[in-house]
Amino acid sequence: MAKEFTEEDDALLAELGVEVEAKKAVTRTPREERIIAGFEEIQRFVEEHDRVPQHGEERDIFERLYAVRLDRIRKLEECRALVEPMDHQGLLAGTSPADSPDVEELDDDALLRELGVESETASITELRHVRSAAEKRAAEEIANREKCEDFERFKPLFEAVQTELDQGVRITRQIRKDAGFLKTDISQGQFFILGGQVAYVAEVGKRIKAPNGEFDARLRVIYSNGTESNLLLRSLQRALYKDETSRSVSEPSAGPLFGGEQEEEDLASGTIYVLRSKSSHPVVAENREVLHKIGVTGGSVEKRIANASKDATYLLADVEVVATYELFNINRKKFERLMHRVFEPAQLKIDIKDRFGNPVAPREWFLVPLFVIDEAIEKFKDGTIGEYVYDPESASLKEAS
Repeated sequence: MAKEFTEEDDALLAELGVEVEAKKAVTRTPREERIIAGFEEIQRFVEEHDRVPQHGEERDIFERLYAVRLDRIRKLEECRALVEPMDHQGLLAGTSPADSPDVEELDDDALLRELGVESETASITELRHVRSAAEKRAAEEIANREKCEDFERFKPLFEAVQTELDQGVRITRQIRKDAGFLKTDISQGQFFILGGQVAYVAEVGKRIKAPNGEFDARLRVIYSNGTESNLLLRSLQRALYKDETSRSVSEPSAGPLFGGEQEEEDLASGTIYVLRSKSSHPVVAENREVLHKIGVTGGSVEKRIANASKDATYLLADVEVVATYELFNINRKKFERLMHRVFEPAQLKIDIKDRFGNPVAPREWFLVPLFVIDEAIEKFKDGTIGEYVYDPESASLKEAS
C-alpha cells in the first residue's frame, strides 16, 4: 500500500533538501481501461509465443481475437496514443494485413461475432466457452426434432420395415467412409438407423448448390419415435457417418443374397446347409429322402458336422451334406428363425436320448423335399418368403393367410 506523506514529513524532507512533487492521480475512462487491458493481453501472448497473434480459422480463437484487436489499436489514433508508452515490444510498428476486417467500430462482442463465435459472457477477459463456426455448423446438421403430426400415415411403414428386418427380408449395413457413402445421394423412401431410431426420408426438396460447389437439398425425415426434422441432405450424410452405430437399411429386393458371386460391397455372413441323416432310427429311415436339417454356420460346414454322431442335434448319427448356399448381408440367426417358421408345419417330432440317457427333442429337422427348400431359398432372394408357409398336405409353399 502506498504511503501518504503528512505535513511533518514534507517539512522534514524539505530540511534534508529533498523536493517533493505532488503526483496527479491519473483518471481514465472505462473504455480506455478496456483498451489498455486488451493490449496487455496481446503483450502476454507475444511473450509466451514469441510472435504476434495471427489471423486464420486454423488458429486458436483467442489468438484470432488478439490479432483483430491489434489491428484495431493500430488503426485508431486514439488507441495508439493511449498504449504507445507501454509498447516495449514494438507491436504498434507492425502493419495489418490488407484483408483484415474493418474493426474501427467493433467492441469485443462484435469482434467475436466477426470471428464467427458466440460467447456466453460479456467480456473476453471472462470468456469461459466459445463455440466455433464449425461447431455451430455441426449443431445445425440435425435440426430440432418436432412432433410429427401425421405420424399415423408413416407408422405402418416403420412396422413393415421392422418385420422385414426380423424376417431377414431386409438387412442393415454399416455406413463406412471408405465405401464412399458420403458421396452417395440420399433419395426419397430410404430408411436409416440413426441415434438408435429408424429414420425415413419422406421428402427430398429441390436441389440447391452449396457454397462448396456440391448439390444439397432440404429433407423431411420421419423417425420411428414419432418425431420429424427438416434438415439438409449433406447434414444427414455427415450425421450418419459420425454416428458409429448408424446403419443403412436395404431394400426388400436388394439383389441376390444367396448363391452366385459375391459383390464387392457385400459382407459375407455364412453358409446355409441342408443335411440328410444316416441314422438307423425307424422314423428317420422311413422318411430319409424327405427329412432334412436346415441350419446356418459362419464357419466351415465340414467342421460343424465333424462330430455329428456324438451330438443329439444331429440325431446321434453321421450326416451327409445335400445342399449349401452362400449367405451375404443377412443376419444368420434371423434367417434361421424365419426358415424354421416357414417349415414349422413339417417339423419332425421325435425324441431320442443323448449319450447320457437324457431325452432330447431336436427342432431343426423338417419333413420337406429338397426341391421345396430350393424354392424357399429363391423366395428369400426376391424378398417374398415372408408371404409363404409350407403346406405338408401338398408338399408345397402356400401363401400365408
